Amino acid sequence: MSNDALRIGNAQGFWGDSMDAPATLLAQQPDLDYLTLDYLAEVSLSIMAVQQQKDPSLGYARDFVEVVRSLSPAWRGGSKCKVVTNAGGLNPEGCAKACAAALRDAGCSHLKVAIVAGDDVLPLIKAADGGEELLKNLENGDPISSVKERLVTANAYLGAKPVADALVLGADIVITGRVADPSLVVGPCAYHYGWSWEDHDKIAGALIAGHIIECGAQVTGGISTNWLDVPNPETIGFPFVEMAPDGSCVVTKPVGSGGWVTEETVKEQLFYEIGDPADYLSPDARVSFMGLSLRDEGNDRVRVEGAKGSAPTPYYKVSATYRDGYWAQGMLTVFGRNAVKKAKRCGEIVIDRVRRAGFELERTNVECLGTGACGPGLFPEPELLETVLRISVADPRKEAVERFSKELAPLVTSGAQGVTGFSAGRPRVSPVFGYWPCLIEKGRVTPRVHVYESW
Repeated sequence: MSNDALRIGNAQGFWGDSMDAPATLLAQQPDLDYLTLDYLAEVSLSIMAVQQQKDPSLGYARDFVEVVRSLSPAWRGGSKCKVVTNAGGLNPEGCAKACAAALRDAGCSHLKVAIVAGDDVLPLIKAADGGEELLKNLENGDPISSVKERLVTANAYLGAKPVADALVLGADIVITGRVADPSLVVGPCAYHYGWSWEDHDKIAGALIAGHIIECGAQVTGGISTNWLDVPNPETIGFPFVEMAPDGSCVVTKPVGSGGWVTEETVKEQLFYEIGDPADYLSPDARVSFMGLSLRDEGNDRVRVEGAKGSAPTPYYKVSATYRDGYWAQGMLTVFGRNAVKKAKRCGEIVIDRVRRAGFELERTNVECLGTGACGPGLFPEPELLETVLRISVADPRKEAVERFSKELAPLVTSGAQGVTGFSAGRPRVSPVFGYWPCLIEKGRVTPRVHVYESW
């Protein structure tokens, strides 16, 4: 157990975030104890499943291997910063093997890599004869049987305990599959301070800290209300928290980096994707935000305290995805007088030609960007000299969407004057994955931890 401040940063808010951010954050803040990297949105595992179908060795965030290479100079230079990430996706072991190879090449083979697995519950759900009530869709109540045969992924949001267990075993890099985002921070805190899993208020504080930094630069000024006033967004800093033994924290960023940390940015991030602020659910605790206290200490430092926690539910939330047809979109630019009228008419023509070919598309959307199409009726439609026509369609039948993709090019000669943008080629037909949130009893899921000391 330790009573010193624990510094935990986050340098990836999603799969596709800045590749330079992890090494930059560690260089700017070399006293970091832990670096968390969050790669998994709800749809991420569907993309990984498609990749793994093509190559069984894939199924993880390959960007992370490059991040490991970029961090290697710091480790060779003596940095003790540990990394905790959900980059393992559907294949934590494959990710660990790729990282181990990168570490060997970089002269860092002394580092121990651990995986946390066991979140994949797809076999359990497909084999389940009962349990329909728990597995029903949390958003609309539909039974799992309606999509069971089309399921692609089903992963439970594991908690922090297996992450802490991996650290107990000496891991320097912990690679997980699906884990609740804030749990990437809770695990190091529980391990470092020796918290009991019944220390619900402390765990609640760490969950809130993890929630605040899980989206990276969102809390340092990214997409904030007053974004235009944010200083030096081109060099926006990524956040870290200074955790205290009681679960309170200070949210901040490296001195000299762009962006800012204010009470406003922290509040905005606190309300991001939380559901009921009086009962924020996680696999580690139930948390009330209602008594939280925020104090701006100046110099990009905001103190957060007052979290209250209680015992977690006996369930894991499951993020499942299923095949839900196909979609495509195409865009063309229209110039000149009556540009908006011409664009709308071109969109109508495309949909009508698909219909005449025998396909009544299930979902269609025709919009003219720049005319307020994202919020119809909010503003008067302007008379523009140029607009971008966007047509998107979705249908259970691949052939219907493929037919749509062939109907934009004929506008080269049969459409209005001033239409351009055909050089992008035919719209690409892509699969649609539906999202299925449900619950599963914790007793049916067995998290597993394995530390690799040699390969």
